[in-house]
Formats: sequence, structure tokens, C-alpha cells
Amino acid sequence: MGVSHKITGAIIIKKDTVARAKIFIIFCQAQRHRGTKFWKIRRSYFEEIIKKNLLWFLYFYILKNCFQVFQKLCAFVLLCLLIAMGISLTGCSKKSEEPRQGAAQPGKKQVKQEGITDQGVKFVHLLSVGDYKTAVAKFDETMKQAMPEDKIRQVWKTVIATYGPFKKQTEVRVEKLQEYDVVFVTCEFERSVLDIKVVYNGRKEVSGLWFVTVDMSNKYQVPSYIRENSFREEEVMVGNDEWSVPGTLTIPVGGNQASAVVLVHGSGPQDRDETIGPNKPFRDIAWGLSSRGIAVLRYEKRTRYHLSKYVTRNYDITIDEETVDDAVKAVQLLLGSSGIDRKNVFVLGHSLGGMMIPKIGSRESEIKGFIIMAGSSRPLEDVLLEQVKYINSLDGIETEEEKKQLDLIEAQILQIKDKDLASNASPGMMLLGVPVKYWLDMRDYNPTVLIKKIDRPVLVLQGKRDYQVSMADLRNWRRALAGQEHSEIKVYANLNHLFIEGQGKSKPEEYRKAGNVAKVVIDDIAEWINRQ
Repeated sequence: MGVSHKITGAIIIKKDTVARAKIFIIFCQAQRHRGTKFWKIRRSYFEEIIKKNLLWFLYFYILKNCFQVFQKLCAFVLLCLLIAMGISLTGCSKKSEEPRQGAAQPGKKQVKQEGITDQGVKFVHLLSVGDYKTAVAKFDETMKQAMPEDKIRQVWKTVIATYGPFKKQTEVRVEKLQEYDVVFVTCEFERSVLDIKVVYNGRKEVSGLWFVTVDMSNKYQVPSYIRENSFREEEVMVGNDEWSVPGTLTIPVGGNQASAVVLVHGSGPQDRDETIGPNKPFRDIAWGLSSRGIAVLRYEKRTRYHLSKYVTRNYDITIDEETVDDAVKAVQLLLGSSGIDRKNVFVLGHSLGGMMIPKIGSRESEIKGFIIMAGSSRPLEDVLLEQVKYINSLDGIETEEEKKQLDLIEAQILQIKDKDLASNASPGMMLLGVPVKYWLDMRDYNPTVLIKKIDRPVLVLQGKRDYQVSMADLRNWRRALAGQEHSEIKVYANLNHLFIEGQGKSKPEEYRKAGNVAKVVIDDIAEWINRQ
């Protein structure tokens, strides 16, 4: 839980091993305007972005809680080393780290691009047989400069050295990202399985390349409470301006007008499934509720889908641009959709999305009710500090590096809380990696005050094992909603921030283990919606 994370991109770190990161060179470019050519990020520009956002990188990984602090630092150091070595960073502005699926997605419309599929398969074959000259000939001009024949040869040799000899291609799939086609060629090596992601531009030239490990033992599993034949999925666009984002509408089959729910993400550049490691809580919720007759709309977060625009515009953003505006647009999309009961449209917010529920409700009067899942009720900077202290305390030892990090965070929090921040801030100033404008926008927002003014049903859900949004936040919601007959609170003793079951103290590494949103949570949400 935290504020929006702006990552300009460079390296995917899969698992904990820094050694593996050596081959995960992401070729990342910023896209000035949708539909125009990519422009290459100059090294000096990229280094400036990194310098300005060092704390932001650390903050992002702390908040996502997928890696230990030492590993975060190692990853960042490796990134800087690669830049210092003069490696050009090019490629696709939209990064999808979608793990390989263990089962077909029910009712999912697949992109049919047989020509592109064949090209992706052939390109990987060229690499596997060592025909680098022909492979490079498939690149666009930017890729040819960044990855000439000798460099692509080195990358492939590093793959072989790390994962063993290439054995075979096992499957292939294609996804559409705006005007780009992304071909995922799953390949078996002697010691691992990789997804080789080949990105094609509109001219069918290779404009991006990734190597991503596929964890066959710890991948997303469709939960047992899903009835796969009970719903279908449609691809939609939320909004109709330059900030529109793609989404998925999951609709029960065989019914009449269905109640519907919009899912609003937590902090960071989230995808529509709110993917964290092998876990996809929003997919669990969407498929779980649709298995119970309720339609669900989930969508890509703007800070992920339009990341390159924020890079080129210096991250000029407030909470409205990050979260609230698109949530309201999603509600309006459902209100005008066939098969949806417009009198029974709800909004479910998780983490930061839960915190924004009162603001979303104040913007759209036709929302029937709200579900707050692990929504913070305290200032974001206070929640962040609490999280850092918790993570540092897990091993019972406070290192000198952890103390310096904590001192830096506390000093910047004092600046955030300074009543003269607006007048004292310098142009382009960032605190905790976030523009001052963002903090000023959040300063006067108190969700527990605003929610009292929204006279509509509210369901608050909280896991006791959640250390990102704690029981202190729940107590504030409880006080704010006291006396409101149409509001309800449920607490789950063994669930964490993702509402996945576990035992003992919740730790960051817990998010790297595959799990699903608990069935009792899905049942409770569905039952509550049907009672409204």
C-alpha cells in the first residue's frame, strides 16, 4: 500500500537471484504520443531520471514487498552498472510480466495473428541455431543500433550459460498492446523454462525483446471456487481520451441484467489482475464473483499503461489522475453497458483503491454501494513509515543501512507535513520519489470524514495478518461508520494484504508464493451485494 510508483524500466529481476538478472535486459523506450515512432532514451537522460528517483525505486520495491531490501539494492546497483557499461536501453514502452498460464482463460478472446506468431517462432529458431545475422535483420532501426549482431550473440550465450542448452519450443501465444504485437515463445532449456517475448511494431519489425523465467512449480492456479463455464469475458476500453486504458468485463452467462462491480487497484503501476508474483487477486475476485452471477470490470492502471507519458511529462500527477478519474470512467462504462443492471453498480477498492472509495463515491452518485478491502484510513506517508519499520524489524536486527534509510524517509516525511511545503518546494521537487503536487493534493483528504457524507452501503474487509494496512486503519473505518445501518465490517484472522490465507507474521516473501483470494471473501462479497 502506498503512492503511485513510477518506474522508467531497465531490468526485470525474476526471483531472488541477482545472477539471473544479468540476462534480463529490458529494451525500454518512452513513447511521446500514442501512434508515433519510439524515441531512444539517451544515456544521460536515463541517468538523470535514475538520480532523481533513487528513493522511488527503493520505495516501489518496499511497497510491493516482493524482495528483501538487500536484493532491492543489488538490483539497483546492477542497473547502474549496466548503464555505466554503455548498454543502450531500447524496446517496448508497455511491459507485461504476465506469467505463463496454467489453464486457458474462460471465454477470453485470443488475438489471432498467425503471421506474427510464425515470425516470432522463426525468430527464436534463428537464435537457437546461432543465425544472429538473419535475426538482427528482423530488427527495427533502433534495435539494430542497440543490439547489433555481436551483442545479441552475447545475450544468447549468457542465456545458455545460465540455463543450459536450448532444447525445444513448447508453446506460443500472442497479445496485443496498442499498436504492438507481443509474441510469447515458451522455450525449454536444460535447467529452466523461459518465455522469450518478441515485440513487433506495425511494420512487423522486432522492436523489443525480453527473456523471462517461467516458474513451473509456483505459477498462478485457477481457484477451485471458479466455475469456468458460468461466465464470459469481453475486452473493453475505459475512457475515450488520450488516457483511455484497456480492461476486461467478465459477464455471467445465461442470466438477465446482472449486478456489477468495478475493481480499483492498489498503489503502483498495476495491471488489471493486480498481479504480484504468481498471485492475481483481481482475477480471483472477478472470476469468483462472475461464477456467482455478478459482472466485474477490471482494467489496466493508467500509471502502467501510459507509463511513458508520465516519464516524458516528469510524473506530473495527482491522486485523481492516478486512481479516481479512471474509476469513475469505469463506473460510467458499466452504467451504459447492456446486460448490466445500472441500479446495482458497485465499486470495490483494494489498498489505495479502498482509501479512495469516499472520493470516488463523491464523484458518482449512481454507485449503489462500496467495498473497501484493506483500505488505508491514515496519511500515506505514515503508512509508508510503518511498513518500513515493520520490514526492518522482521529479522530483529537494525543494520546501519536500514537506519540511514529510515532517517532519510523520516526527514522527507517532515517536509511533506510542513505547512509551508507549497511555498518552499523547488520546481520539479520530489519527496519519497513523488512530486510535491501529489502530496499537496492528498494533504486535505481524510477518507473517514468524507465517507460519513456518502449515504450508501459500505462493506469493509480486513485481514488481521495484513502489515501493509493494519488494524489501526480498520479502527478508523469502524468509528467513521458507527451507527450506519447499511454498513458492515468483516475481519479475517488468517488473511494477509492480498486476502490470501497464511500463518504467523506476514512477510514480504509471502507474496512470492502462489495463492488465491480466500473463498470466504468471495462468498461474503457476493452475498452482501445480493442483499443490497
